[in-house]
Amino acid sequence: MFWRHRSGGSVDPETVPAASLAGGASDRVKLRLPWAVRVLIVLMIVAAIAAIWVVNILLTERLVETTRQRAELRQSLYGGAILSELQRNSVVPLLLSRDPTLIAALNAKDFSTSSQRLISYVDEIGAASIRLLDMDGRTVAATDREQLGSNYANSPFFTEAIDTTDTVFTIFPNEAGAYEASFSRVVQDGVRQLGVLQVQVNLSQFESRWRGTTAAVAVTDAGGTVILSTEPRWRGKPLSEAILRTSVPSALDRALATTGAFGTDLDGRYFSGNALIQLETRVPFRGWRLVSFTTYESVRERVNGVLALIITGFALLLALGFYILNRRSTLRSMLFQRESVQLRRLNDRLSREVAERKRVQEELKETEQSLAQSSKLAALGEMSAAVSHELNQPLAAMKTYLAGARLLLQRRRADEALSSFQRIDDLIDRMGAITRQLKSYARKGGDAFEEVDMRHALSSALTLMEPQLRQEQVQLSQIIPETPVLVIADRLRLEQVIINLVRNALDAMKGSENRELDILLTQGEEVVLAVRDTGSGINAPEKLFEPFYTTKKPGEGVGLGLAISSGIVNDLGGRLTARNAAKGGAVFEVRLPTVDIAMDAAE
Repeated sequence: MFWRHRSGGSVDPETVPAASLAGGASDRVKLRLPWAVRVLIVLMIVAAIAAIWVVNILLTERLVETTRQRAELRQSLYGGAILSELQRNSVVPLLLSRDPTLIAALNAKDFSTSSQRLISYVDEIGAASIRLLDMDGRTVAATDREQLGSNYANSPFFTEAIDTTDTVFTIFPNEAGAYEASFSRVVQDGVRQLGVLQVQVNLSQFESRWRGTTAAVAVTDAGGTVILSTEPRWRGKPLSEAILRTSVPSALDRALATTGAFGTDLDGRYFSGNALIQLETRVPFRGWRLVSFTTYESVRERVNGVLALIITGFALLLALGFYILNRRSTLRSMLFQRESVQLRRLNDRLSREVAERKRVQEELKETEQSLAQSSKLAALGEMSAAVSHELNQPLAAMKTYLAGARLLLQRRRADEALSSFQRIDDLIDRMGAITRQLKSYARKGGDAFEEVDMRHALSSALTLMEPQLRQEQVQLSQIIPETPVLVIADRLRLEQVIINLVRNALDAMKGSENRELDILLTQGEEVVLAVRDTGSGINAPEKLFEPFYTTKKPGEGVGLGLAISSGIVNDLGGRLTARNAAKGGAVFEVRLPTVDIAMDAAE
């Protein structure tokens, strides 16, 4: 046996170096490889045909069944939506016909506010429009003011309504060919008829929704006439006649419609034999029926897409097989040379990687030092801003107490003025204590932590905020347990959190007529302090605790209060959360571990 040389000559096996003949078993495998590849190619072709056949059958059946189930589900949803809309609007005339304001307007023939009252109803009801007519058929109030003065004395909804005391449903085509449905009822004052109230049902919304799907949908009345449809040409005709008049576009027309060459004028839905699923559902309202036509084209497209992927995969495998067949001639003498070249390249690459890693490590060390320095500078800036922000609170309280003391001295009430001066002295001590907290901001430490009764901390904070609460005329409500509520915390920083939350609530309620501040303190698996206000609520919850984020005007705040409070609560092992209240306003909750849990965590 001979090996084919690249130049076209033959090489005797005996002239090949012994190293190249080492591992003769693998050489024999390589010699038989082309035949194995040929067998694999044949098997691959057979497997490809079998796979395409099986996948085509199974996937087609599955997708067809899925398409049918989705069509049935969509059919049920459409029918339920129509029935719900009709039922919801059917009770509106009965309710509005008993409205004393409308009855009084018909008696007094004063309709200056009637249209506005109907407009307020239409937003809540979701009806297309509401009209109020007098007994002459003239529109005296309407949600569409352009209809005022229009006369509908001969309209079916008016004539049928005055002949009965029940709610009358009418549907008729308008000038554009679309059907308008409405519920109407006579308005009575005792037994005397005053007028007719008409509520139009917005059925066109269903056609707008249905046009966004690939199915053609139609709703027929008891006589089989199409009253709603995604095909405007069908309305007013029997369904069978409408389908016969629908032309089937050619393949070129459908292709151009897909690319948008003819805009929206060309109807892309066509009806041809087995290409459709026709489903029919009864709408339990006056014999209406809902019919939909869903095309199977999407099934064929998806199946063809999967088959194309399978064929492409097998084609790539076949290409790989032919590539292996074309690699039959390889020079054995080049094996060791290639390995040597690869080893040299690998050695060079490893050397470069080692040098690059050393350089990266040095740069990383320098970067870490720079980041440490930057972190220190950022911490100093944040502490300075935080202390400046927190000192504003006792300063504002001192200003209030000084004003009160001046007024008391003018009224010769020196004893009460001395009480205000004592509070100012306490606030000065508190300001000194706040400045001493710089070390706690600079480093974490548990030296100042002790058992704190949340009730006392809350009482101290509310005492500090008492002047602002009186000035803002806030109705304060507290629910506090009678037994001690103990937590492990720094009392001063805990009071800062409570003050920040109360001040934030007062700022949120500025401009509100109803100013209520509810404070709830509970104890269970954890201690929860909830502060609820009746302000405008939270607009951006995700940014609420970011430093310098504020919704106040420039000069009214720097946006550090909630950020500082969140940091303090986190240091205490708890969390600060915020949400919008169900009845308006916002709720802030401070959740802290109880004393037992905090001690276990510390151990």
